[in-house]
Order: sequence, then C-alpha cells, then structure tokens
Amino acid sequence: MSIELRHLRCFLAVAEESSLTRAAARLHLTQPAVSRTLAALERHLGARLVDRSTHHLALTAEGRAFQDRAAAALAAFEAAVDPARLRHRPLRLGHAWSAFGPYTTPLLRRWQRAHPETPLELLRIDDRTAGLARGEVDAALLRGSVEAPGLVTAELTTEERVAALPSDSPLADRPRLALDDLAGETVVLNTVSGATTLALWPPTARPTATLTVANTDDWLTAIAAGRGIGVSSASTAALHPHPGVVYRPLPDAPPLPVLLAWRDAFPHPATEALVAMAREIVSGDGRSPRP
Repeated sequence: MSIELRHLRCFLAVAEESSLTRAAARLHLTQPAVSRTLAALERHLGARLVDRSTHHLALTAEGRAFQDRAAAALAAFEAAVDPARLRHRPLRLGHAWSAFGPYTTPLLRRWQRAHPETPLELLRIDDRTAGLARGEVDAALLRGSVEAPGLVTAELTTEERVAALPSDSPLADRPRLALDDLAGETVVLNTVSGATTLALWPPTARPTATLTVANTDDWLTAIAAGRGIGVSSASTAALHPHPGVVYRPLPDAPPLPVLLAWRDAFPHPATEALVAMAREIVSGDGRSPRP
C-alpha cells in the first residue's frame, strides 16, 4: 500500500487527542474510518503505534518515535505548498557574463531595499540561457537574440559593441575600429554563452579563421595570448578588464540587446516586479546609474 498525507494526519490527531472519537471529530471522519486508517499505517510500518488496551489511548515507544517524524514530514509538505512562502522564496537571477552591466549594483541594492523578504541571488552560469532553460534559475539577464521554447523575454536596454584586442596588437593604437578592420583577424567566439557569431559581419567581409571557447574567462585568455580578437558589449569592457586585453569601440556594429528572460509556464511571483525595477533603473538616469 502507499502511505498518504491522510495517514499522517490521522495518526497525529489520534496522538494529540488520545482518543479515536475526538480524533474522528477533529478530522470530520467516522471513528471506524480513523481506526482503519491508523491500522493501515501500522501494517505498512510493521509496528504498533498506539496502545488500545487502556481506557485512554496511549502511544507505544514506536509511536512516540514516529510522531516526531510524522509531524516534521507534514510540516515540510505544508511549507512547500504554502503560497506565502512561495512568494517570498529567493529570486535566482542567472547571467552568463556581465550581468546587468553598469546597472548591476543599482539593481541589487534597490531590490534589497524594496523587497527584503525576497532575496535576489545573482548566479553566473555558462550557458546560452544562463541556466534558465534547465530550471537552474528563475530569470536570466541575456544578450542578443535567444531562441528557446517556453521562454518569455523583455528588452531592458541595448549596449554598444566593442572589439577586444591583444594589448600589443597594431589595431590597439586606433581610438575606434570598424568591422572591416577585423575581417583579416582570427575571431575568438564563445559558442556556449556568447552572443557574437560570424553573422555579425557582411557575407563578403567575414573573418575566415575562428577559435572557439566555452566561457568568458577562456575568451579573455585566448585574446590576451594573441590567438585572436573578439567582439562583445561595452559592459564586458567595464566589468572584465584584463591586463593583456584592450577594448575599442565598434561604431558600425549594431547595438546588442540586453534582455530579461523567464519561463512562461513557471514564472517566479516577483518576476514582474523585477522587470519593472530594471526598466526604471535604466530609464531613470541613462548612462549614469546610481544605487
């Protein structure tokens, strides 16, 4: 037989009331129904939980030991399905690189002040959806177009693109670059979580050599080692400085959208508040976000 929550509730009512009659009244059941449920639980456990030989029922040693476990199991279940607890559980926010750029700290600080009951946990996960598609986070800050079933996205802002170059590259002497300037270089592509592909270049002027890596750290290391150049967003230049890498603006490259994404079927209750706050921070003071 399978044990259900009704068996635990029945046993706990009997244990607390020390009477089948009072337990039945408390559970809105008949006394025979309580007796059958209790007997079924005892058969499953292979132990007598209640001593019925006295005028008032009493728990056996096994019953006293089981009472704590049954109460803990029932409490855990009720906590798990409590809507209030669900609303206040942490909001896990994934990102693959650069989080919310210069707005990251203002978002975290403002959220903590406005929603102290719902911690905002920022998690870096090297994945195109920053763990969202696998259910590791509740929402994710993503860059570029994302095609994954069941995801909803809201564009928060855009970021200018930059070229990432070895510090000793001849191109590093220029104040700004164009995509054509990079066509003769090996391009380092983060194919796991990055947003840059060869489609960024016109078909007639695409780099012919590429080097693929799996995360931002490896991307930076490869560029610093002189194995190629890269293209990313302005937030990468600000949040990922490297002594062997210099960043230069790419004015002719299209801006990179910054998106907030979440699963349509299982949104965290605080998702709408997060979208609204992120947009408010971006629109509030443009290029100079404040905490």
